[in-house]
Amino acid sequence: QVQLVESGGGLVQAGDSLRLSCAASGRTRGNYAMGWFRQAPGKDRDFIGSINWNSGSTYYGDSMKGRLTISRDNPKNTLYLQINNLKPEDTAVYYCAAVYTSTSLYTGRRELDYDYWGQGTQVTVSS
Repeated sequence: QVQLVESGGGLVQAGDSLRLSCAASGRTRGNYAMGWFRQAPGKDRDFIGSINWNSGSTYYGDSMKGRLTISRDNPKNTLYLQINNLKPEDTAVYYCAAVYTSTSLYTGRRELDYDYWGQGTQVTVSS
């Protein structure tokens, strides 16, 4: 089992930047693909981007492309999502997710690709 805890959300203004964190604990040995998703009120959960933990290979979805960076800190077992130039339409609950993988290239891109989820952190962007 892997436990994921997101943090770093809050109320920000349009144009601000924010860095979200996702701390992993439990069975973290081995390689994982880790992803970020978000869910706005009344909408489906959307894929933002993902990273292969061992290789650092990343894949970004189209919704926020060009405004975000996904990175990880191996010793701290922590995943990061840096979002720049936040917009009111970015208001959502942001989730991190993880799935064990045996390859160094795999980066999951769908909800059903992932086995473990955090509880989410709320990001609210005011205009």
